[in-house]
Amino acid sequence: MDSGELQKASGGTSEWARRVRELRDEEGFRILTHNDRSELKPGQYLLLDPKPVPAFERSISKELRAFILDRNGFTCMMCGAVAGEPHPYDEGRKTRLQIGHIIDKSMGGKDEPGNLRAVCSVCNEGARNLTLDRPSLQKLLIQVRRANAVSR
Repeated sequence: MDSGELQKASGGTSEWARRVRELRDEEGFRILTHNDRSELKPGQYLLLDPKPVPAFERSISKELRAFILDRNGFTCMMCGAVAGEPHPYDEGRKTRLQIGHIIDKSMGGKDEPGNLRAVCSVCNEGARNLTLDRPSLQKLLIQVRRANAVSR
């Protein structure tokens, strides 16, 4: 199935991609993309089994989520994209941040501040436990300028 078919099946809404992520990440459906299988092209999806596998329970509180986003300066820790700005690797889409695990829960990672980081939906989508190219020096300097000054 491709993205056009999914959008049509969802009634033409632009939220179809979020629903695919919810089905995959929260409801346990094994939906593969080109990041998972090389024979799939970008925008193509494959449902492996119509029966969902048990999904992990969401256990990150709103307070912990807010702490992680603030600690990370509302910036993706993988690619350097800033929340609300146009995404550097996915033009035409604004950056939306999520909370991601450094060591994935499937590998024994915990929902603790030291194992959590802010990541954008592009980095957190599909390619699990992979890292995109590091941000450029210019992007890092912009982030440093935006950082809050901590008085001692």
